[in-house]
Amino acid sequence: MLKKSIITALLMTAATDTLARPVSYAGGWTLIEETDRQSTSALIHYTPDSSYSVGIRADWDRQDDLLFIGPQATWLAKRWLSPNTQANLYFWGAAGVVTGIGSNAADETAGLQLGFMSDWETRRLYVSYRASLRDYGDIDQSAMQAAKIGFAPYEGDTGDLHTWLMLEVDHRPEADNPIGVTPLIRFFYGPALFEAGWNMTDDQPLLNLQYRF
Repeated sequence: MLKKSIITALLMTAATDTLARPVSYAGGWTLIEETDRQSTSALIHYTPDSSYSVGIRADWDRQDDLLFIGPQATWLAKRWLSPNTQANLYFWGAAGVVTGIGSNAADETAGLQLGFMSDWETRRLYVSYRASLRDYGDIDQSAMQAAKIGFAPYEGDTGDLHTWLMLEVDHRPEADNPIGVTPLIRFFYGPALFEAGWNMTDDQPLLNLQYRF
């Protein structure tokens, strides 16, 4: 039992070093920036308890010239730990204001975003799925989903630079090209995570940055 507990603790530490998560350690701050083929978003959140986080989210829909700003809460609903794997299930929601920018003359209105995300990983394999919807009243109502798979070409120890090769496929029913395919590479070192890729469907970059304080 002691041996299993030690292995589980080591795995949890390794997994935490491999992926910055939407709920951090109690008392921690996290900055998350994400750019995909449609939107650029930024979230800074604080984790009062290891089961949830609260923060402020800004989301710029570059295709429709819409800007959303509001508070977001994320809940770690379940975590599964074993000597060789870890899996997580999160739910999140954000409520705020939406306004048109640039060429979009839409007036300011209330907006809501809801979603969930899950992941499963070992030291060498990674699978995740996420889905979200947004209700911007008369301005926009839409949904998306995305799945990601990846593998690590080598096993790094705690404190090493971790590298993952990944492929993400997303589905946006309202988009001109509903299915998007994005190969990407992920680097993780200490408190920082960086992803870079290129969407082959819309010819758009993917750039994600996460940093834990």
